[in-house]
Amino acid sequence: MSLQPIGVFDSGIGGLSVLQALQAALPLEHFVYLDDSLYAPYGERDDAHVIARSRAITQYLRHTHGIKALVIACNTATMAAVARLRAEHPDLPIVGVEPGLKPAAAASHTQRVGVIGTRGTVTSAKFNALRLSLQDQAEFVVQPCDGLADAISRSVETQDDSKVISLCADYTCAMGRFGINPGEIDTLVLGCTHYVFAQAHLAKLVGPEVRILSTGEPVARRTQHLLEQAGTLNRNGPGRVQLVTTGEPAVLQAAARRWLGFATDEAVRWIA
Repeated sequence: MSLQPIGVFDSGIGGLSVLQALQAALPLEHFVYLDDSLYAPYGERDDAHVIARSRAITQYLRHTHGIKALVIACNTATMAAVARLRAEHPDLPIVGVEPGLKPAAAASHTQRVGVIGTRGTVTSAKFNALRLSLQDQAEFVVQPCDGLADAISRSVETQDDSKVISLCADYTCAMGRFGINPGEIDTLVLGCTHYVFAQAHLAKLVGPEVRILSTGEPVARRTQHLLEQAGTLNRNGPGRVQLVTTGEPAVLQAAARRWLGFATDEAVRWIA
């Protein structure tokens, strides 16, 4: 069991940011990363679509790759499908991602926190329940960012970040003033795993004093804890990564090369 891989999936290449954190925390583990770009974007589709894809991917990763744990590296899929997947696979440790509202509220000095995410994430019942549970700790300025995740993905093919920069500017401008003075947003939560790859652009727009929070490291710590509990940590590395996609393999491979900085085996195409 310890030698079996950990499955990681997202609607596209954004989950590579979570994979990066997982590799840093668990360098001896094997991973299978699945990019479901043929059926993306999840964040602009209804829950039924996201649940159906999440179920199909989980079945594939279990039956074809024999995964020992699953990381849902997608905020939208976590919000829509994590409860269903845990009920259907009670023997499989499953870790989801969600926007870091609680740590952001704790870190903010102005008690004004910005949250950017896909429309599917920030309009979900689970997200709004989380936000309401923290409303006495901070004011959350929530901004759906239609098209940003897709623009980040496309920038891999075009080698052009101009659309990403333009959308980041539009959405941060719509949220109001950023800074550390009273009434300003001093903390920005990245509510989509794709947005980590636009963090440098966002930092220039909001300023160096604004804290930017993502979810990769907490997810990695939680995954490590569950594997330790189950006694399935791999102690016989080195670890390896297999890339699988429903889209164009060359795009996923190029994204892994650009953002993770390591050479990988050729990505595999999964028709489903």
